[in-house]
Amino acid sequence: MDRTAQLTARVTEREIAYDPPPTTSLHVRAARVLQTNWTGASTVPSRSLYPHQWSWDSAFIAIGLRHLSPLRAQTELETLLAAQWADGRVPHIVFHPSVPLDAYFPSPDFWRSSAAGRAAGAPRTVQTSGIVQPPVHALAAWLVHRADPGLSRARGFLARVYPRLAAWHRYLLHRRDLGGGGLVSVVHPWEQGMDNSPCWDAPLARVSPAPARSFRRADLAHGSPEDRPTDLDYGRYVRLAADYRDGEYADGGGEFAVEDPAFNALLIASEHALAEIARELGAPGTARHARAERLTAALVERLWDASYGMFLCRDLRGGGPVRERGVTGLVPLLLPGLPREVAAALVRTLRGTHFGLGTTTQLVPSYDLLGDAFDPHRYWRGPAWFNTSWLIERGLRAHGEGQLADGVRTAFLRTADSSGFAEYVDPHTGAACGAPAFGWTAALTLDLLHGEPGTNGRMDKGDSHDTLLSHSGGRTDEGGDR
Repeated sequence: MDRTAQLTARVTEREIAYDPPPTTSLHVRAARVLQTNWTGASTVPSRSLYPHQWSWDSAFIAIGLRHLSPLRAQTELETLLAAQWADGRVPHIVFHPSVPLDAYFPSPDFWRSSAAGRAAGAPRTVQTSGIVQPPVHALAAWLVHRADPGLSRARGFLARVYPRLAAWHRYLLHRRDLGGGGLVSVVHPWEQGMDNSPCWDAPLARVSPAPARSFRRADLAHGSPEDRPTDLDYGRYVRLAADYRDGEYADGGGEFAVEDPAFNALLIASEHALAEIARELGAPGTARHARAERLTAALVERLWDASYGMFLCRDLRGGGPVRERGVTGLVPLLLPGLPREVAAALVRTLRGTHFGLGTTTQLVPSYDLLGDAFDPHRYWRGPAWFNTSWLIERGLRAHGEGQLADGVRTAFLRTADSSGFAEYVDPHTGAACGAPAFGWTAALTLDLLHGEPGTNGRMDKGDSHDTLLSHSGGRTDEGGDR
């Protein structure tokens, strides 16, 4: 057993606080966080605040875990996908039955997935939420496979997850095209993952909040109220979720429906990855690559705003773009297939006064530094998050901005270390906010540590970022949703 394995093996689930010896390496400390948060079949984002399995967290965590244990990274994704509904949706929370109901809200007795989700095919043997999160999973599965192709093939990993991933994408593309323009819509702010962004303020204003006495906020027991969503916003989140549940999780009828740039960009990236998985399994991948290109064109057509120099959300119930600058509008830089002028404008916006990357900020703030709603500490209303900075670092490399990407990488590793792998940080000072010892912060630290600055991506066994998200070959629609 090597030194890292020896150190991480000593960690038990009782070691909750992040307090490493000062002599241990950043790699070992990040590994220790993931070991501490491991439950035996999946990884919780945080032992204190998020004691269950979250969907896009697990995808990011698997990307980091592949550097420690490709087997455990595969298990992470397999555990999540085992809770998939028959209609194809991957729920945003898979609840651990051993966790008390009052440890987190909304709890399983709120979502009532096996009863309210029966028509949509919710599983009977595990409790889940009924909403979804961004589809990073096929991208994660492909990267996990590439970390150890021999193990992956021996276990039949891709052969088992591919049908589930294809069904997941099919659900989004067929059930969630609520605007009719080819893009996927989210029906709750929690689905987009950037829960409290000012981008949701206008769409949420139409929603009558649930009475404060009808729910209990477990999050305030583990975080400062000044960092968390307001009671008014939380009441609106609860109302939307309850209405969706009471409608048996049928799509299309709710008060909230928004086309979000980051959600769709991650679907496009995962469509490209799913094409590579199909090819690995001996099936043609050109149809999926072609679909990803069509989605990229739709993303530019529907959500790009040249006057803002970035993508904007579209409020389908309000009838137009949401004129707020959130980090969601920068995440499409991840896509190599963007028109050159769009990518160049995104880089200018990142460097400009609204986000200040490389000048006033070193990690990408979650919201416009000059916006009226900017708050450097409140959840998604200004703090910098590590997963979005990781995505944008990849995007900068994809578009030839290696020097700026190197700066993001350096700042990421320094800030993850100094903040104790915080959930998010003040974008100016790097001061820790939210939960400590956060799963995806540690995982993506490992991923960045496994690459050298100035290289094009960090994929094992010779893969590159461009290989993952670009393709060659024909554009015929063959293969479909195999």
